[in-house]
Amino acid sequence: MESVDRCVVLVDAGYLLGAAASLLAGEPSRSRITVDHAALIQGLREGAEADTAQPLLRIYWFDGAPDRVPQPEHRRLRVMPRVTVRLGALTRSDGRWAQKGVDAAMHAELTELARNRACSDVVLVTGDGDLLPGLMSAKEHGVAVHLWAVQAADGDYNQSEDLVAEADERRVLDRSWITRAVRARDLTGLCPPPPAPRPEIAAILSAPLPEAALAEAARNGAVPAVSGLGGPAAPESPAGTATPSAPAVSGRTVPTPKDLAGLRPPAAPGGTATVPSPLPPAGSALRWSSDKGWIDRGGPLGEPAETASLPTLAQLTSAEQRWADREEDITTVGGDPFEVGQVFARRWMERLPETVHLQKLSIMYPRIPHRIDGELLRYAARFGLLAHKDDQIDEHDRYAIRAGFWREIDVRAAASPVAAPVTPGVGEAP
Repeated sequence: MESVDRCVVLVDAGYLLGAAASLLAGEPSRSRITVDHAALIQGLREGAEADTAQPLLRIYWFDGAPDRVPQPEHRRLRVMPRVTVRLGALTRSDGRWAQKGVDAAMHAELTELARNRACSDVVLVTGDGDLLPGLMSAKEHGVAVHLWAVQAADGDYNQSEDLVAEADERRVLDRSWITRAVRARDLTGLCPPPPAPRPEIAAILSAPLPEAALAEAARNGAVPAVSGLGGPAAPESPAGTATPSAPAVSGRTVPTPKDLAGLRPPAAPGGTATVPSPLPPAGSALRWSSDKGWIDRGGPLGEPAETASLPTLAQLTSAEQRWADREEDITTVGGDPFEVGQVFARRWMERLPETVHLQKLSIMYPRIPHRIDGELLRYAARFGLLAHKDDQIDEHDRYAIRAGFWREIDVRAAASPVAAPVTPGVGEAP
């Protein structure tokens, strides 16, 4: 059986992006670069077809991911035409991340393609000598092997000499080729700059906190007792009352939920103290969306009465809709935190049986009821947004997820003639 006249590209993403980071930023950390994946894939396709004089069959993108869960970049790549993503494990040892199973997957794919005569030419973008047996096997099956290297930084050599010697053709992707799709981040020292804030996130963070909460927080050291934070310095506590102190936070202009959690003990109806679950001053609002930890949950599900009747997305979703949602998640949702919040909110609003639920939600801005907020964050976790430590979503990503949720609520509420509009300012810059 003769080989089909077409080419295949196998990319070791760890090598390609690590070498690009070394070239452009001086160290192999991929956090030091930003990548336009669409432009990179297009460059690989055009280069492979030009070098081999054959049409492209497919680009295989091999990379590592924690627990093999696709990260947002993998989700974007795998829905691109002619791109297949293969993931190995990403494990942490001695403070460093290492890929496991990527080389073995590349070797298996290379030998299988050659054995089945699926192509006439293979382009390998790698530097790992472990692929030498696979390269030799491909050649024995009549496949021409093109080995591509990334220009090494400072004259270093970043490819196995045995691979170079065994390849049929070789090409070096120089700085000008790399910079069509890859840029070095503008860093200060070794610390990446904070992400550029979205106006929607700024709107949530600038939501006014009631004067009483600011005064109480200032009295306990959670925020400075100065003007400019929405109210004057806190008055003295009434005689005979003791307030547990909250930790002071250097440089913070607003208290976090953790700061507010220790402000004052709850009181049951009639003024008697209840369980020692701290509550904020009466009427205070939580800026960080989730009300877990300090809202007195007195409703039928242990939630405030005004939110207990709000249905979750799971309660509103049929089996057929769950299937359609999963299909959309796999094929079209890229995994950007803001986009994830929008998708969740769109589905929730489309399935609401009564607009009264939207009215209840809108007056709570910027808080999201705990049950819905928890469901939102669990949904976001499907897209690889969990940080690599403590299985927590990054703080900025949480802001973006919730800002996306409120932005979609705002847009759809404004477009609906029967729905009450969301609190003015949602989704707008302060």
